[in-house]
Parts: sequence; C-alpha cells; structure tokens
Amino acid sequence: MAFGLAITPAGGTRTWTVVDAFYRTVVPIEQWLEAHRHLWSPNTVRGYATSLAQWWSFLEQRGDEGNWHNVGAPAVTGFLSWLRNDRKVEHSLVPPDSAPQASTLEARLAAVVSFYRWQEAVFGVPVAGKLMRGTSRRIPTRGLLSHLVFRAAPQPSSLVRVRGHRGTRRPPILLPNQIQAILDGCAVFDAVTAEWEGNLRDRFLFALLADTGMRLGEALGLRIGDFVMGRGGTPFVEIVPREDNTNGARVKMMRPRRVYVGSDLERLFADYLTYIVCRAAEFGLTLTEDSPLLVNVMRPPLLAALRETTVREKVSALRRHGAGPPEWTPHWFRHTHATALLLAGTPDWVVSRRLGHAHVQTTLDLYGWVREDEALRAAANWAAYAGAMQVRR
Repeated sequence: MAFGLAITPAGGTRTWTVVDAFYRTVVPIEQWLEAHRHLWSPNTVRGYATSLAQWWSFLEQRGDEGNWHNVGAPAVTGFLSWLRNDRKVEHSLVPPDSAPQASTLEARLAAVVSFYRWQEAVFGVPVAGKLMRGTSRRIPTRGLLSHLVFRAAPQPSSLVRVRGHRGTRRPPILLPNQIQAILDGCAVFDAVTAEWEGNLRDRFLFALLADTGMRLGEALGLRIGDFVMGRGGTPFVEIVPREDNTNGARVKMMRPRRVYVGSDLERLFADYLTYIVCRAAEFGLTLTEDSPLLVNVMRPPLLAALRETTVREKVSALRRHGAGPPEWTPHWFRHTHATALLLAGTPDWVVSRRLGHAHVQTTLDLYGWVREDEALRAAANWAAYAGAMQVRR
C-alpha cells in the first residue's frame, strides 16, 4: 500500500512525497509534486500527496500500478467506490461505519484529474483525454463584477462526478459567542492585576484569523514588521510571500496583499509584542522586525517560529474543553470573516481582494449563498415592497 511520506531534504524545507508498498518513490507522482512545490504551500503538497497515495494504493490492489498511464473513467469511478467501501476492492453488503464525505471525495478526484492533466501536457500521457468531456454548454452564473477579472472560455469538465446534496456545501462558520469562547479559552485580561492570564499568543493568533480572514499558513509566515500600527491612520498587515520561513509556512500562490485591521486587534498586537519582547530580554535573545511574529513562548526552541502542528494541538485542547463547535478548525475563521463581510453589504470584489482569491468568481462560488439568502429573505416581504411602490391617491 502506498502512503504519503514527510521528508526534509538536506538544506531544504519539509515537504511530502509518495512511496509505494516497497518504500520506493512513485516517480510520476513525485515529478508532478516537484513541478508545483514552488507554487503550493506545504499543506497543499501534503493534501495532494495524500490523495495520490490513496490512488496509487487503489491501483496496487487492482494490480494496475504498472498500467497507471493507460487507465480510464471506469478505473476512476472504481476509485471513488473503493474510498466509499473502506478502501476495499470487493464490495461489502454492509456499509462502512464512517464513509468519507462528498467534499473529501471531490478533493481526491480533483487531485487525480489534475495529476493526469499535467501528465498529458508534459509527457503526452493520454489518460486525461479519457476522463474529460468537451466544453460545457452551460456557462456558470457570474456576478455583476466578474467582467473585471478576465477568464478563458469554459474548460472541459470531468466525466466522473461526485454527487452531493443540495444545500450541504455551505462553508462552516463560527457564531460570535463561539469565537469569544475560543479567544477566552486562550487568555483573558485580569482587570485587577492589569495583566493577561493564559497564553496571549494563542488569543492573538485566533483574533488575527477572525479579524483578517487570512489563511493559517499566511499568519504563521508573518514577521513582526509585517504588522504596521496605525499611528493616526489605519493599521494593516502586509502578507508577504516568502520561501525561507523556518516553519515552512507559505502564502498560497505567492500572491502578496495588504489587509487593514481594526483598533482592537492593534491593541492586542501591542500587548502581545510587549510580552514576547519581555520574554526575549529575559533569556538574552534579540528580536528584530524580521523576526517571526508568532513564536514559541512556553517551550523550546524559545521564540522560534510557531508551527502548524502546535496550532492543531491547541485547537484539539480547546475542543476538549468545549470552546467552539466540536469540529471547528482555524479555517472556519476565514469562512466566518467572509460571510460577515458579505452580510454587512461589502461588495464581492472587495471581499475577494481581502481574502486573496485569484478571481471574484471563487468568492461567489464559496459564499454566493449569503447573497442568495439575503435576496430570498427580501422576497418574503414582496407584498410590503409592492405596496410601497403603489401610487397613493
């Protein structure tokens, strides 16, 4: 069985590859990953490696790993059934206890299709042509401002689809009281001692995600100088693409942007900065504008860049103590931020730029339901609207 493997090349940063049942690197998958590592964040590489490791395991069980370059739509359809069937080629009369969700299957399918489209473009492997159908006749609905972002004609669509349930694709969000519970579960301000009790770094991290909508990898890659205080103006955070972050954090697609923030987050940043400066002075360490912003404050290596695994451990601990919904992740802050902006009437293109989406349509695809629900609620009062428009005698 194939599996994804975390590796750290000499002089390089941590990444992932795929090895087969004999612990040999799966060359075609490694070629594809290597061609995209400079564009993808480590989390994206890990996700694709996981998906393609499962695809290769499926081929191994069928005895088709030697024929990977000549499979077709029936094999990919069988792969989805294999995932639903607890990764067994044989079908079971009893459904598995925990079948993967439609979103998980879509992610696995997208990785396989992307892999074969690249193999076709670079090496002429003909599989992608067997998986794709011609240009779709249906042009997807676009927002009024979508013309501001040029897009090519609709691309061929996959012959293999994952059937989901209408209304279940809305991104999960956190309610205001849930966000407050998460923040308070990290640290609270004691008015008597005028000091923060708890881990101020964790509170600042989750407040940063909630107030900016940035991705976790973008937050972990920030330097102290990237947070610019207002000094009479509006404070902001510069999201700067870097390839030398010691924790491997990357900005998605290496696109820079500026995110303006409020005064509450600015004050919390000032308190947090004061705290880590005092910790540095206590241990004889030096902080500069180029030092990582989010760092280890309790355990060694002290003031080293915070890693994603540490954040995941903190999230698990908060869940165990009942802070937030049972399944929440740091990415829920991003969904919540976007949803709140759209509900407040912020234009779609502004939300898109703040989130760092490449296209406005991406924002509409993810959060278009917010506008839809708003319109439906307004339509419920159509009689009142219609009556207001009548000419009174």
